Amino acid sequence: MSRKVIITCALVGSATRKEQNQAVPYTPAELAEAAHEAYSAGAAMVHMHAREDDGQNSVRVERVKESYLAISEKTPDLIVNLTSALGMGATYEQRIGQIVEIKPEMASLNMATMNFAAVNRKTGDIIADYTFENSLEKVKEFSRLMYDAKVKPELECYSMAGLENYYYLENTGYYTRPVNFNFVWGVCGGVSFRPGTFVDMVANLPADANFTACGVGNQEWPAITQSIICGGHVRVGLEDNVRMPDGSIARSNAALVSHAANIIELLGHKVATPDEAREILGIRS
Repeated sequence: MSRKVIITCALVGSATRKEQNQAVPYTPAELAEAAHEAYSAGAAMVHMHAREDDGQNSVRVERVKESYLAISEKTPDLIVNLTSALGMGATYEQRIGQIVEIKPEMASLNMATMNFAAVNRKTGDIIADYTFENSLEKVKEFSRLMYDAKVKPELECYSMAGLENYYYLENTGYYTRPVNFNFVWGVCGGVSFRPGTFVDMVANLPADANFTACGVGNQEWPAITQSIICGGHVRVGLEDNVRMPDGSIARSNAALVSHAANIIELLGHKVATPDEAREILGIRS
């Protein structure tokens, strides 16, 4: 049966750089333009990290707010989903402080502590490695603060551990229905995309939950395709992957969104508008 599928575009993360793809946006103006192009291609929501002009990851609330407002003013219809991760070295206070101050419609909520690394598979050399700390106490605190600020959380699960942690906290009263999950595949320290693992994650979701999937690098395309088949939504973007399915460099975030929209339509579904996405996700006004 045909349904509406939400496309989220992760414009830029805390690591992807212009050296990998010249279309990676850094400045507020670049983020606003990339978001508008993604919206025109079919994105209902953008996921946002902030960068300084030189490309360095930014934890400054002033820069996050400047980037957020640039997107919101250029494309008011878009849902802007702020990150509560911010990148390596960010404190808990920095991570949640910018969300409480800005009060976006939605923000990510990472559900478990994990290794976050990059490894050369051919040599075994560890290129980057840090512990991404999300203690259960802090997950609960972030949940409460988002609830009080009327920010709908998107629960980020890099493995079944994130989903299990939700069940420990589900009766706190901080999670309004429907609960929205994002499965992240392919991060070293998390779980690589495997169809069976994906089905198991979906089977263990709470009743009436929504789920989205994204994949790092070449795991993006099979992950989003299975998500559509299993009843979920999709996330693409230069935060996760800089290439098209044929291996060529993506010319923009919008090019990735357009390809995702094509997959949705080829599978017999329709791309959700931002207002349709708000209704599906249960975003509070």
